[in-house]
Amino acid sequence: MLAYRVTADFMDEYVQIGESTAMESLKKFVKAVVDIFSKEYLRSRNNEDIARILANGKRRGFPGMLGSIDCMHWKWKNCPVAWKGQYSSHIREPTIVLETVASFDLWIWHAFFGLPRSNNDINVLERSPVFSELEQGRALAVNYSINGHEYTMEYYLADGIYPK
Repeated sequence: MLAYRVTADFMDEYVQIGESTAMESLKKFVKAVVDIFSKEYLRSRNNEDIARILANGKRRGFPGMLGSIDCMHWKWKNCPVAWKGQYSSHIREPTIVLETVASFDLWIWHAFFGLPRSNNDINVLERSPVFSELEQGRALAVNYSINGHEYTMEYYLADGIYPK
């Protein structure tokens, strides 16, 4: 709803069309994007995708890797005053945190916006559904060896801020 409101304000102010027209146009645009791209891009990974990602990772020297994970922080310029404290972090400005996982070919197969009070990457990661199967003991069984050590679980490439 917030995206609709921001877009409607933008359309009304800059394009000079009414809010109801802007809302109707935005809804039609979003429906068209979903209709066109949902089967290929706006979906969760399936077994075929996982096999392709793992095969490419192995060929590139990263056996068992399902993608790269990271969080991006966006400054929320028009955050409602009542929500500002819930979305502010150490920089004292409200931000929205987006966690994504992308495969080698830049297919973003997971996206998660952090919830209120999740103002850093680790808090978002703890609340993210990306590891729910792992946490519930239903992780994909992947067998590979690195430097003589045998591993049996998938992993994600991440930068150095995450705990082991």
